[in-house]
Amino acid sequence: MRFKAKVLAHGQVALLELEAASEQQVREQLAGSGQQLLALRAVGGWQLSRGDFSLGLFAQELVALLDAGLSLTEAVDTLREKSRAGETQAVLGRIADSLYQGLPLSKALALQPAHFPPLFAASVAAAEQTGHLADAVRRYHHYEARLLAVRKKVLSALIYPAVIISIGALVLLFLLFYVIPRFSQIYQSMRELPAAAQLMLWWGELVQAQGGWLWLGLLGTGFGAVLLLRSAAMRAAALQLLWRLPRLAQLRQLFALTRFYRTLGLLLAGGLAVVPALGLTRQLLPQGLASALDLALVDIRAGQPLSQVLARHGLTTPVAERLLRVGEQSGELATMCERTAQFCDEELDRAIELFTRLFEPLLMLGIGILIGSIVFLLYMPIFELAESVQ
Repeated sequence: MRFKAKVLAHGQVALLELEAASEQQVREQLAGSGQQLLALRAVGGWQLSRGDFSLGLFAQELVALLDAGLSLTEAVDTLREKSRAGETQAVLGRIADSLYQGLPLSKALALQPAHFPPLFAASVAAAEQTGHLADAVRRYHHYEARLLAVRKKVLSALIYPAVIISIGALVLLFLLFYVIPRFSQIYQSMRELPAAAQLMLWWGELVQAQGGWLWLGLLGTGFGAVLLLRSAAMRAAALQLLWRLPRLAQLRQLFALTRFYRTLGLLLAGGLAVVPALGLTRQLLPQGLASALDLALVDIRAGQPLSQVLARHGLTTPVAERLLRVGEQSGELATMCERTAQFCDEELDRAIELFTRLFEPLLMLGIGILIGSIVFLLYMPIFELAESVQ
């Protein structure tokens, strides 16, 4: 396989094309030659366009260049020169222009909110006061990677139920629009039918007579549902109904607390005070927890301890409350916030596992009962006819 690698060698960024059996072999080759790998991708096959700006890749490459001894402007210029023409080069060009105008990096990032979230700009601003810019960018990169891993866990827990529901819906449509109409032709010659069979006979005749209109109505309903869900208000209302399910509400709470404590730890480690850091984390919380945080901020500004206030307003777990109390006493609040996020992450893993173990069998059972009932109703008149013949 051929690979394209962006490496840092002797303070310069270079693009290399290498032949190797695997990605790991490329990494070993570059490490053996003393070159630092910045980015790596396979060449060949169908590839998607990579013109979009990647914040994670930008942070990773910027840290590598700063650690190598380049100044901030040199690092940004190097990244701009080596990037392909497109959105990435335009974003880096605007950052470089702002730096040459004398603006700090945090201000340059804040001028492009579509590409740099306020959290990243605030972390950089705090690091500019302490002179540890590379450490702040590295912490943010690790923070984003951990949040992405948590997000993937939650999404992967929902993929299997979604697939099962989709397959069940397709089987149900096949029975309703293909199997039942053909069985109804058999039952038309029978005089006495049970109520369920009469209902199926009516449905089969309806599909044969108005099948096109039924399909059109079904497609129109689906299209209308998609349009409604594109509305922010309707989507919020649908999510509110979804979050009322006990297990899903628990997953949402744990995911929100994981993001909350991981973000708070990142900002505190970067040098921000508690109140500004909490203000920045508010945008990451769902509406209910955000309102609770607003009330908590009032108490914190009044001088009350952070651990007690967050516990009072439902923004902790029992373990988190104890860890925050230890952090307040030892002066290691940022470290304890990160450990709290790890505990919430582990609890989220257990909740996801329990949810999948309970929900997936129940979902399969429900779909099986629904489809089995239709099949049973299809064959029940035949069984009754056989009994009458005997």
